[in-house]
Parts: sequence; C-alpha cells; structure tokens
Amino acid sequence: MSKLVRSISENGGIVCTAIDSTDIAARAEQIHCTSAVVTAAIGRLATAASLMGSQLKGEEDSVTLRLAGGGPAGSIIAVSDSKGNPRVYVQNPIVELPLNQYGKLDVKGAVGTQGYLQVIKDIGLKEPYAGQIPIVSGEIAEDITSYFAVSEQIPTVCGLGVLVNPDLTVKAAGGYLVQLMPGATDEEIDRLEQNVREMPAISKLIAEGATPEQVCERALAGFAPQILDEAYVEYRCNCSRERIERALISLGKKELNEMAQEQEKTEVACHFCNKKYHFSSEDLKTLAETC
Repeated sequence: MSKLVRSISENGGIVCTAIDSTDIAARAEQIHCTSAVVTAAIGRLATAASLMGSQLKGEEDSVTLRLAGGGPAGSIIAVSDSKGNPRVYVQNPIVELPLNQYGKLDVKGAVGTQGYLQVIKDIGLKEPYAGQIPIVSGEIAEDITSYFAVSEQIPTVCGLGVLVNPDLTVKAAGGYLVQLMPGATDEEIDRLEQNVREMPAISKLIAEGATPEQVCERALAGFAPQILDEAYVEYRCNCSRERIERALISLGKKELNEMAQEQEKTEVACHFCNKKYHFSSEDLKTLAETC
C-alpha cells in the first residue's frame, strides 16, 4: 500500500502533505495497460487526487479531477475518497510520443494544453462545489498549483512524478502539496521557496528511498515540522452491481428494452477498475420496468 503523511510547521503557518504513490500508479498501469507516457500522466493525476482527497473532512466526501487538454491521451479522470484512496480512468491508454527536450516522458504532449482542469468536490452540500481553470502547462503539477491559486486562493506548491521502467512497470511515484496558511511572513515564504527550489524531483526522491515523512522534512526544512497524521492508501474502486444498475436505469426504458431485444447478454465494464458485470435480457427488461 502507499503511504500519505501530513505535517505542519512549528508555528502552524505551512502545511505539507506528501505521498509515496508507487503502488497506486502501478495498479493504475496494470488495470489500464497504459503506454509509458500515459502511465506517467494517470499516475500523476491519481496522486494529486489522493493528496486532495485526504484534505476532505466528511466520511462520504469525494473529489474528482477531470483533465481535458485536447492531447492524444484524451480526457483523464481521477477520483478520491476522503481518506485519499484514488481511482483513475483515461480515454486513450496507448499513446506513443518521442521524449521531450529534457529526455523525459512527454506528459505535456500526451495531455495537451488546449483545455481545462476541473475539480469537483462532493462534500455533502445540495450541489457539489466545482472549480475550473485553463490548463497552464499540461504537466499536471503546475495545473494543480494554478487551480489552488485561482479557485481556492490558497498559495500552493505541488510536486508530482512517476518513473516508468523500460518494461513499462512503475519504478517510483509520489507527490506533495505545500500550502501557506493565512499570516505567513515574507521571510517564511522566501525560505519555503528556497527549500522547494533545492528539492530534487519527487519521483527521484521516492526512487532513492525517501519516505513521505522525509519529503515533508525537506520541504519544511527550517520550520521544525511536526507530523499531524499519516495513513496507508490504495487504488480503490467503489463500483458495484447496484451502481451499474442505476447507470443503466438512467438510460431510460426505451433504450433498455432495445438493448434487451438486440442481445441475450449485455456486458458492462467499470471504467475505473475494468470489472465486468453481466446482465441478461430479462435483467434489462426488469430494470426497464423501474424507469
């Protein structure tokens, strides 16, 4: 399982949340059978969703990140519960691109930059909260940083990274969110900016064995950080036959009856975990009667 840690500076002015999400990214790759650059993209977005989900308060709260940049990977959606357990879906799992100018996987090229990042928080209100910003880089971490600055007015630094092995398995993945609380001084901001500039890439830190606690310590060096809480998280889908039935019912009586007539058995696969559910023509007719 992956580990997520939240820490705070001694004076309470800065909060850092960090995660080793290697197992989450690896599970996403196994489910979706993605090419290397798409593995990096979905691993980053799932990591971001986990970090943001862990900030939610209610037991039933959830956050959805929808990235639609117009690139060849298509839309990417990551959802996390309030404990930080994410799941992810990508429209086009296989994208082959040359390495970028830095010799790294071209996540920006796969995601695209002509689109938006949408964040939907279901926190038990009558309507979910939704914020949307134009994509600023397509590298995802910068887009998450921009979202917090524009939509939530929280000064934030986000780091996300996924290292993919030559055999397409995940070597390391991780991320962090560093956020300033109201009242942070200019001196604290300058020190924090220096810390972030001096940090290696998060995927490199995780690959070299750094723990989420150590990532927090590096980000908050000089601020005497204290651990607030820690949790073990995993790639987790909440699909069920009942949820699939509700989705089918939403198609309407006419379409369900047509599906029942066209084929004896209907297979429906969950986008997030690829689990397959089977419905006979009689099952569909029964559902149609509830419409």
